Amino acid sequence: MEVSITGAKIFYTFPIDFPILGKFQITETLVVSWLVMLIITGLCIWLTRDLKVENISKRQAVAEMLVEMANKFVIGNMGEKFRKMIPFVAALFATSLVSNLISLTGLRSPTADLSVEAAWAVVVFIMITAEKIKAGGVGGYLKGFTQPIPVLTPFNILSELATPISMACRHFGNILSGIVINSLIYAALALASSALFGLLPGLVGDILAQIPFLSVGIPAILSFYFDWFTGFMQAFIFCMLTTMYIANASEG
Repeated sequence: MEVSITGAKIFYTFPIDFPILGKFQITETLVVSWLVMLIITGLCIWLTRDLKVENISKRQAVAEMLVEMANKFVIGNMGEKFRKMIPFVAALFATSLVSNLISLTGLRSPTADLSVEAAWAVVVFIMITAEKIKAGGVGGYLKGFTQPIPVLTPFNILSELATPISMACRHFGNILSGIVINSLIYAALALASSALFGLLPGLVGDILAQIPFLSVGIPAILSFYFDWFTGFMQAFIFCMLTTMYIANASEG
């Protein structure tokens, strides 16, 4: 087992060299991402079973509430003409949220790998560019880089490229920092526990010093912020930026 540059464990490498990809690697990020997709797919199937018009179940009520929230979020931020974006934004939010929260199970969050957020940001960037071209044409899009004066063209190009980079790095940095801080807290509490109970004399002290008592309870409280709150907020912010950038791009 190896570790990639992004920190994800490599479980398997296909021996065949693919023309573009090179040696295709099965990483921890890829495996957990598949698991996230299975969880979301299974949840959607479960929530939408046996739909009724009257006497709906609590499960259907939850499903309708989630759909209504997605409708209000997209239409409220982008307008009625972007109703077609509701499935994409909802799927993006669900994938980001579940990916962030899956670290609570002990698995490494896929969003702690920059390549995941980078892929999302590239997709959003393509959609933003498509909306700009749709609004002003190819000529208008290219002319926009020369505004307000042609000498600013290089800076306008850098500003355009900075959009997906900033979106990816913001999400990645917050999730990774939470994982690192939690790991440091666990390690510090384990050392403190060992030092504290190691003060007890004899065999009892030696045994108790091996058990990280202080690592129980305290990290769970901090996890409420680093996993639950931060995970939800980063998913929300990424989707909010997506809707705002695409909506603004359509205005030309």
